[in-house]
Amino acid sequence: MTLIVTTAAVSKNFGVYQDTAVREPVIVTRNGRPHTVLLAYEDYLRLSRRDRCVEATADLSDTDLAAVGKSEMEPGLDHLNAERLTEENAAG
Repeated sequence: MTLIVTTAAVSKNFGVYQDTAVREPVIVTRNGRPHTVLLAYEDYLRLSRRDRCVEATADLSDTDLAAVGKSEMEPGLDHLNAERLTEENAAG
């Protein structure tokens, strides 16, 4: 579960929300909209390790592009294969 609190509440009781953030994320709102999130340091580390490196398709070799073209989604995601094939037919 995620707790949602205002910036004013966090300002008045920061220690309480800091302790809560160790157990669950705390969404802090400003003017009624989500603004920031307090979370455990371990969760931050886990999420930061998930950052992904992106390459431009123009930088891929012909071999890599051919491998991507032959790839298919795993079972259960057939709708994505159908979408890919529809896009290829529309472009070609």
